[in-house]
Formats: sequence, structure tokens, C-alpha cells
Amino acid sequence: MINTDANKTKQLHNDVAPFAKSDTRISINQIINTLLPLLLIWGAGYAVLPYSPWYTVLCSVIASGFVVRTFIIFHDCTHGSFFKSKRANDIVGNITGILTSFPYEKWKREHALHHATSSNLDKRGIGDIDMLTVDEYLAKSKLGRLGYRLYRNPIVMFGLGPLYMVLVLNRFNRSGVRTKERLNTYFSNIMLLAVCTALILAFGWTAFFLVHGLTLLIAGSMGIWLFYIQHTYEDSYFEHNSKWDYVKAAVEGSSYYKLPKLLQWVTGNIGFHHVHHLAPRVPNYKLEDAHESIPPLQQATTITLKTSLESIRYKLYDPERHKFVTFKEAAKLEVTRSKVVLTKKYS
Repeated sequence: MINTDANKTKQLHNDVAPFAKSDTRISINQIINTLLPLLLIWGAGYAVLPYSPWYTVLCSVIASGFVVRTFIIFHDCTHGSFFKSKRANDIVGNITGILTSFPYEKWKREHALHHATSSNLDKRGIGDIDMLTVDEYLAKSKLGRLGYRLYRNPIVMFGLGPLYMVLVLNRFNRSGVRTKERLNTYFSNIMLLAVCTALILAFGWTAFFLVHGLTLLIAGSMGIWLFYIQHTYEDSYFEHNSKWDYVKAAVEGSSYYKLPKLLQWVTGNIGFHHVHHLAPRVPNYKLEDAHESIPPLQQATTITLKTSLESIRYKLYDPERHKFVTFKEAAKLEVTRSKVVLTKKYS
């Protein structure tokens, strides 16, 4: 656990500050080694389809990794960390947003809210995966509980979730947003419609779904998994607003997802999520350096591919014990509480 008293917090911010600077050369190289291969692999997927659909599927699987990496560039642009220039971030952010199906301005605002309220039990709802506390779940009707259980089911979350995100969530704005954001979402939708229509007319529905459809489905599942796993682990930090602390939310409510080097490259170092939440202006290619150079950051909760699978079990947060629990544990707690109530009633 990282020491987050006032002096240590100030020192931590001072230590990470030098890493919160973009390097134009590295950023351009990252665009070249990410976007160019993605476009070439997509092209190959269409080209090899006449020979075997399985070659196309293989291309789509490989392309999905580059879509995730493209999303990380998009993500950095929304934080203003990929380039020094705001204009450059906006241009590249919009291009990578279209490639990954994310509207730039909409996601920039919602993701900023996620950072500002992450792990705050009283400010959930925007930019987060829906999560209930034990008491909130037990207070729901049978139908309400069923709906939540379905939502947290891995097949729904990682299978249907990407479809909902691409086709619905990313296509519409909330009411009352700024005109700039709304127009940007319209722009994103029109560009996506134009690109998809052109591809379908050129190659047909089957080819389009096997190449772009499958790629985005796999990449979307990977993205949701990364977002889920880096905030959902047994001893993750969550607190009510009166006690919530930004630094604790960053370094105790976000994990260090230690991945094999290839997957670390594909996911743009986002496994160093505790560093990212502490200092969102650190570009993805400097997150590892910050982690390795600042000893206190190395005390963050570390999860691996193997241990991360355990987090699928965690469905509810128990604020009293400061940990995630399973539905089975919540059911036992409900029975225990019922017995206590009956004992008090008849004693």
C-alpha cells in the first residue's frame, strides 16, 4: 500500500512531473508503427478472403491488437498528452477516434469525469463500468438483481458489451452537452457511415463483417477487459465522497497489470494504470519509466494474466470491509442479516 499522507503525496506529484511531457519524435514513430500496420492488415484481410475466410479471420485477430494500440493513442490525445500542441492532439484524436469508432469530444469529456471521480462511491455513472455496493444490490427487487447479474455476466459484458458500446453508447450524446461535443459526435458518425458504406460497396457485407466487424468486436472485448480488470480486484479502493482522496483513488484504486512484453506493447503500457491515474498527462510511452523510477509507485497492487482471471468473480463492493465480493458472499451476508433481525425481533 502506498503512503498517501500530505507530504508523501506532494513528493509523489513532484517525482512524476518530469515524465508528464510528450516527445514529438516518439509520438510520430508510434503513429507510424501502429496506424500503418493496422491499415495494411485490414487491407490484407480483404485481399485474402477469396482464398480462405480463415486467413481473413487471422488478419482480423492481429488487427484487433493494433486497434487497441490505436485507441491508446486516441486516449492520450484526449488527455492532451500525446503532443505538446492542442491542435495536433485534436487532429490525431479525431482520426484515431474514427478508426476505433469513438467520438473524440464526447469521450474526452466523459473520460475526464472518470478520472475526477474514479473510486468515488457517490459519483458513479459516467465513464465507469456499473458497479453496485452490497447494500445497493440487496435493496433491489428480484428483477433488479437479475438485471445486474446479467450485466456483470462475462458473456454479456465482454461479448455484447462491445456491440452496445460501438453501436449505441458511442453514437449518442447525453442531453445538455456543449454544441461542440454534439457536432463532433455527428461528424464522427457521418465519417464512420461514409467509410463503412464505401467498404461494403467495394467488398460486400460478408467481407466487411469479417474484417472490420470482427476486429472491432475483439478489440472492444479487450478494451472492456482492460478497463474492468484495472479497477476491479479484491482490495481495490472505493470510498464515499466525504472520505474520498484523489491520490488514493489513483494509486490504490488502479492496478499495475503486469503483462508479457508483447501484450504490454499492444496495450500501450496501459497496464501501468496507477501511474496514469496519478498523472494523466504522462504519455503512454513514459508510464513504464515513471513506474520504474519512482519506488513508491512500485508498491501498487500488481496483478498478472493468471491472477487477473480471479477478478471475474468479483461483482459487488463491500464498503465496510473495503473489498470486492462475489454474489455468493453477498447472499450469505443477506442470510446473516436476516437472522440478526429475527433474533432482535423475538428476543
